[in-house]
Amino acid sequence: MDVLACVKRVPDTGASIVLTEDERGIDTSNLGFTMSPHEECAVEEAVQQIETHGGSATVLTLGPEEATEQLRTGLAMEADDATLIEAAGETWGPRATADAIASAVRDDDGYDLLLFGNESSDAANYQVGVRVAKRLGLPVVTGIKSLDVEDGTATAKREISGGQEVYEVDLPAVVTVKEGINEPRYASMRARMQARKQSVERTTPERGEHPGRMEMIRLEAPERDDSRAEILGDGPEAAPEVVEVLEDDVGVL
Repeated sequence: MDVLACVKRVPDTGASIVLTEDERGIDTSNLGFTMSPHEECAVEEAVQQIETHGGSATVLTLGPEEATEQLRTGLAMEADDATLIEAAGETWGPRATADAIASAVRDDDGYDLLLFGNESSDAANYQVGVRVAKRLGLPVVTGIKSLDVEDGTATAKREISGGQEVYEVDLPAVVTVKEGINEPRYASMRARMQARKQSVERTTPERGEHPGRMEMIRLEAPERDDSRAEILGDGPEAAPEVVEVLEDDVGVL
C-alpha cells in the first residue's frame, strides 16, 4: 500500500505573531516554523499504516525551498520519500493548492490512501483535502479520529456528541485526520541527521487561473494580555476570595 501525507509549513504554534508594516503579511525574520499538529498526526498515521500493511509512505508539501525542513521532519518520523512542490514568492489559496497537489498525484503512479490534516493551524480553511478529492474523483471523509484499513477498504470514525460516526470507503480514498488520532513519534537526533542526507523530489506546478472572490484588506494580530496572574491564596482558605472574584469581577455567580 502506498500512502501520501500532505503537510503545510506554518508558524510555530503559540508563537508571537508580528505583522509587516503594511499589515498584509507576517514578519518571519524571527519566527520559527513547523507543520500543523493535525498534519503531524497525518504523517504518523501514514507511517503506522505502512508498518501494518507494508508499502511506502510519502510526505508532500507545497511551499518555498525552506519547507524542506518540514519534509525532513516527516522523513525523520520514518516516512520513506518526500516531495516538494516548489512555490515561492506568491500566495497560494486552497483552490490553487489543491490543483497543484492533485496534479502531482496524477503524475505519480497513484496512491492507495491520501492523508491530510483536518485543517492547517494558520489559515484553518478546511478545504484542501476535500478539493483534492474532488479533482481526483476520490471519496473523502473528514475530521477522523480513528482509521483502519483492511482488504482495500478504509473504516474511518468521526467523534460526535455522545458517540461516533463510522464510514467505510473503498480505496483509493482521501481522509483528513484530527489531532488525537494517534501520538506522533518523536524524531531522534540520529533520525533527523539521517533525514538531512535523504533526497527530496522537487516539482514545479503550473498555476491555473483562480480569480479571487475575496480581497484581503489587512491582517490584524490578536491583542496581547500582559496582565499578571494574581494568586488569591493557597488551599481551602482561598475559597472565599475565589467566590468574591466570581461574583463581583466575573459575574458568573
